[in-house]
Amino acid sequence: MKHIFQKGNSARTLLLLHGTGGTEQDLLPVAKMIDPDASILSVKGNVSENGMPRFFKRLREGVFDEEDLIERTDELNNFLADASNEYGFDRKQVIAVGYSNGANIAGSLLFHYEGSLRGAMLFHPMVPRRGIEIPEQSGLPVFIGAGENDPICPAQETKDLEELLAAAGANVTVHWERMGHQLTESEVRAAAEWYKDQF
Repeated sequence: MKHIFQKGNSARTLLLLHGTGGTEQDLLPVAKMIDPDASILSVKGNVSENGMPRFFKRLREGVFDEEDLIERTDELNNFLADASNEYGFDRKQVIAVGYSNGANIAGSLLFHYEGSLRGAMLFHPMVPRRGIEIPEQSGLPVFIGAGENDPICPAQETKDLEELLAAAGANVTVHWERMGHQLTESEVRAAAEWYKDQF
């Protein structure tokens, strides 16, 4: 997978996952706001939707191609193992920072693999899959940034995701704003404060 790796001064690595149409450059400023000392692994989605990079296919707005989601989640999980060997970072200290489509694939890692992430900051995510048993995520810190008036990700999606992750044992914090689907500076600052408390 096309990516950027920047070695940091701490044991932690931030896995950056952009939104639809984004690139591996998009969330670099966000990572600096959250943890300037962490290593950075920023990945570009390798699915193209009308020329826009994504991490997995969808059938239409808000409806995921589940088969492709499962396959791409497995691909990302394997990529993380390979990258940790190549760059020498601790696979057990990877914390995801995902926005929109990137938040969805990060959420999908949690829905499919125990121990895939040390924590996650999910900005405007949806429930990746329903009706499946989620692996044990005991005590896993998860921050969800959400919009009360988000037209792409309804508030109920956030509440459902919080409930499902909490039922799997995750320690979930939700931060609400009223700026639609956009990722705001105040949302990132709230995530950075949460991050300091957790890690």
